[in-house]
Amino acid sequence: MRRRLVALALCAIAGCNPAPPKTASGKGTPVARTTKAKPTPLVLVVTGHGTRERPVRVLQQVHNRVEYDLLASSYESKGPPNHMRSVFANARATFVDPHGSRIVASAPQAIVDQDSDAITMVGGVDARTSTGMTLHCDRLIYMRGGATLHGEGNVVITDPKGFRATGSSFDSDVSLTHMRMQ
Repeated sequence: MRRRLVALALCAIAGCNPAPPKTASGKGTPVARTTKAKPTPLVLVVTGHGTRERPVRVLQQVHNRVEYDLLASSYESKGPPNHMRSVFANARATFVDPHGSRIVASAPQAIVDQDSDAITMVGGVDARTSTGMTLHCDRLIYMRGGATLHGEGNVVITDPKGFRATGSSFDSDVSLTHMRMQ
């Protein structure tokens, strides 16, 4: 017994390490059980203010062609990168289809949502096409993928010759020539 105590004392003085504990399989070193914390997703908040002479401007181009040009007095963007949702105040947007037809729309707010790939104008929308047609509605949605418009609420469309159509909603191209109204 005395030999054992001396051996343990020498081992302690010499800095001997005990044998590593065995794993369930009996081989190798044990794997420490740690919980990996998920990184907190990056959420950005970006704000900006323009002036009457120099409004905030967002210009979207596809293959050197302007798809839309958005002017506003201010904006606030929130969300993770590439998934932002931006709200623009006192917005004026010019939407251009691949054939060159244009519609200019104004509203108190425009919402650009990267996830839905759409621009929604709300609060009462007034718009005019390059051919002179006018549009009034409560809410206008521009879907970037097909360059189409969807309008809702108190829809009134008038052409330069005086034709007037009303409804609760419509779907159309940017020129308002291929339209379905309800």
